[in-house]
Amino acid sequence: MVRTLDDVDVAGKRVLLRADLNVPMHEGRITDLTRLERLTPTIRELLEKKARLAICSHFGRPKGKRVPEMSLRPVATALAEVLGRPVGFVEDCIGEVAERAVAALAPGEALVLENTRFHPGEEANDPEMAKALARLADIYVNDAFSAAHRAHASTEGIAHYLPAYAGRLMQRELEALSAALEHPNHPVAAVVGGAKVSTKLDLLSNLLSRVDALVIGGAMANTFLAAQGIDVGQSLQEPEMHETARGILAAAKAKGTEILLPLDVVVTDKLAPGAAAETVPVSAVPRERIIVDVGPETVARIGEHLGRWKTLVWNGPLGAFEVPPFDRGTVALAVKVAEATARGGLLSVAGGGDTVAALRQAGVVEKLSYVSTAGGAFLEWLEGKTLPGVAVLG
Repeated sequence: MVRTLDDVDVAGKRVLLRADLNVPMHEGRITDLTRLERLTPTIRELLEKKARLAICSHFGRPKGKRVPEMSLRPVATALAEVLGRPVGFVEDCIGEVAERAVAALAPGEALVLENTRFHPGEEANDPEMAKALARLADIYVNDAFSAAHRAHASTEGIAHYLPAYAGRLMQRELEALSAALEHPNHPVAAVVGGAKVSTKLDLLSNLLSRVDALVIGGAMANTFLAAQGIDVGQSLQEPEMHETARGILAAAKAKGTEILLPLDVVVTDKLAPGAAAETVPVSAVPRERIIVDVGPETVARIGEHLGRWKTLVWNGPLGAFEVPPFDRGTVALAVKVAEATARGGLLSVAGGGDTVAALRQAGVVEKLSYVSTAGGAFLEWLEGKTLPGVAVLG
């Protein structure tokens, strides 16, 4: 297990906290404060324990150059508002200006450093960049699980030069993921949605060796249906992946893993808001139509299984949830998962950008056991890959 804040005394020490301040922004305004709010337990604890706190993060993709629109200054202002206490800002993340600013911090004070990606050494994991960051602090704390799949100077390199620990958000994320797949209560199930089988081969392969049941939704399900000779009309699917899909089904059968594919689907002539649609059995998809969601019979069948599953991992929506009314299947399942979680019999862990958006649409983000906002890191962890930003904390 990783080292945490329980393993270190930060009083009076300079602490460099790697956070994820890469919040969504539109026309200079932050549109979602979730990432800042999730950081507050770690920040408050460090400040209450009288750390001298410098916070660093990437923001956007400035490609190693200073891009004014990608400055973290407005994020520092928003963070101060979320925390309800002053948070300073420094025009750089390394060098004399940054070092002076951190040295001037009193115990219990915090500041945000400028975007780490303004320097090409960040994404290159340049040892000199890592050393420059390390000169700012006595202790390194990583609370950015969402960036832990990247071996960058601020996520991996710096941990070779300072004592390194996981923040509370990182710790909570790792504990939830460990409970879901590494040491789960069985039966374990996974819901995997999304557009393409080809982009989730590693995920499917890893899950097959770990779960007792696998629900496949989204356009991915079309490929599995078509691979079995079912006519999916004009629906998005991958003919070149049919053999692979049949191989996954055969491997699941050999292992005793149950595969749940749609029983009924919603079909339409065009993917557009409010488009006319109807629900049909998967065996009766009209030749000229496209599948855009799962039907109520499919959701009901998954719901019946929820009563006996002890652990559920969810990545990917069941349909074209971003185009109403084709979000109904995903929303209906999200409500059922929340209800099963509330009854106390199910540990539910979900993550991935589209998944979080769908759960938010359903109003159940706070009702699952844990919802990860980590995106790529969550997916790579599900694929069984080692995350460099986590490995260096062990």
